[in-house]
Amino acid sequence: MHQTETKLIKLCKKGNEVAQMQVYDTYAQAMFIIACRYLNNDEDAKDAMQEGFLKAFTNIESFQPEATFGAWLKRIIINQCLDVLKKNQLQFDAVEVSELRITNEEDWQFDSSISKQEILTAIEQLNEKHKIVVKLYLLEGYDHEEISEILDIPIKTSRTHLRRGKLKLQDLLKVKYDEARY
Repeated sequence: MHQTETKLIKLCKKGNEVAQMQVYDTYAQAMFIIACRYLNNDEDAKDAMQEGFLKAFTNIESFQPEATFGAWLKRIIINQCLDVLKKNQLQFDAVEVSELRITNEEDWQFDSSISKQEILTAIEQLNEKHKIVVKLYLLEGYDHEEISEILDIPIKTSRTHLRRGKLKLQDLLKVKYDEARY
């Protein structure tokens, strides 16, 4: 797969539309799923995905193979989704971190009776800013430095949004778990 992908990317850099379609066909479904994580409307997600692919093909010369093409494209799609959210007035401001207590960010243990779908549903109930940071951290695997760069916020703000999102998520899932027990 890697050699085929490398050849396709070289052809895309030369403007080969057949290669671009092959790349699109390879990644479209996965990128649509990622766009849907951030945008609640399928049409908005499709539009963001299409715009992301256009940006990727327009800027494909800047792709460096030290990362996989899929990871590079995913970042473009996420940034495109965030642009849509920002256009719709979602602003990430630096938040007050005076009450921030350092907690173990790696501890995302949930009761084993709670399904993955229940966790994803609970994430959707979070405040929009917390939801975005939790998704970038938990689902996409970005660290705070990367989230800070993507959202153009201080690292402390990323940590605060993640902590608050995590606490709210734990509350939501605890209620769900307690309801299931009784």
